[in-house]
Amino acid sequence: MVTQKKRIAIIPGDGIGPEVISEALKVIQASHAAVETTQFDWSATRYLADGVTVPPHGFDMLAREFDAILLGALGDPRVPTNIHAKEILLGMRVKMDLYANVRPVRLLDASLCPLKAIEPKDIDFVVVRENTEGAYVDAGGVFKQGTPDEIAVQEDVNTRKGVDRVIRYAFEFCERHKKQDGSPRQRVLMCDKSNAMTHAGGLWQRVFKEVSKEYPQITAQHLYVDALCTQMVRDPRPFDVIVTNNLFGDIITDLAAGLQGGLGMAASGNIHPGKTSMFEPVHGSAPPLAGANIANPLGAILTGSMMLRHLGLAEEGAKIEAAVLEAVKQKKTTRDIGGNLGTHEAGEWVAKQVLG
Repeated sequence: MVTQKKRIAIIPGDGIGPEVISEALKVIQASHAAVETTQFDWSATRYLADGVTVPPHGFDMLAREFDAILLGALGDPRVPTNIHAKEILLGMRVKMDLYANVRPVRLLDASLCPLKAIEPKDIDFVVVRENTEGAYVDAGGVFKQGTPDEIAVQEDVNTRKGVDRVIRYAFEFCERHKKQDGSPRQRVLMCDKSNAMTHAGGLWQRVFKEVSKEYPQITAQHLYVDALCTQMVRDPRPFDVIVTNNLFGDIITDLAAGLQGGLGMAASGNIHPGKTSMFEPVHGSAPPLAGANIANPLGAILTGSMMLRHLGLAEEGAKIEAAVLEAVKQKKTTRDIGGNLGTHEAGEWVAKQVLG
């Protein structure tokens, strides 16, 4: 029986994006995953050449023709407004309705964590961030710009539908996914600032309480975002699944990345169950590092593994994760996490490990 290959759209993007995505693809190919890839040049370079950020009907094409999207990073100082990044990345999240931003936080080796007496078994949680609403919808405006009376308004938009579905996703994720050691996930913690942001926070509080009743086997917890940040750097061991809004999710996941070795180690998925979803490393385009062969490719490689698991290619995804773990243990990595390899060499080492 011939297995139909999963179709993956590749958007390398800007800065270090093309370098790390190249290594991720090399590792995916080494896993012999049943995939076929098509590259797209959506980037600052394309925008500067012809003024196009997203071609007409581009998102419809991605949703229709591909099973998943692997995105490098977007952002380039040659485009000070970053209009291309906004229209591609935020446009993709919103127009393709990729409402759940899923960011696993897993410590691979104790040497990568800045906290004392923390072992890999102590950090294995997931942040589910609402991805299409909140403070990032660009609602609001500026009045009397450039004058002493300037007023800037940024609206925080939350709908019951949007809040309900991302909270429900978090409970479903907790129910379906185990930790790396095989133990079940048991807790969903909702993070907000409802003591100060009473309107939006009140909606999140009400929906969280309602939805949690449908999952009596899962412990429902709550922390204000400032208390959560304190707990995360004091003792992250109690965390399991965290669900929160767009803004807070963006901030706390970068903080969480610091627990696992930095942004270069962090993977993420932008997911709508049953639809074409997009996967991207968290680190951003880092223009000063571009072309220097020093960027850490492991976040992109782990993102590729996450994508394969999402597509039902769990065995291949697990093989990649095991190879990355071995690279970290043997210090076959870039300098930011204790090795002395370049971007290309680190990717090559992981690919060879996957091949066996």
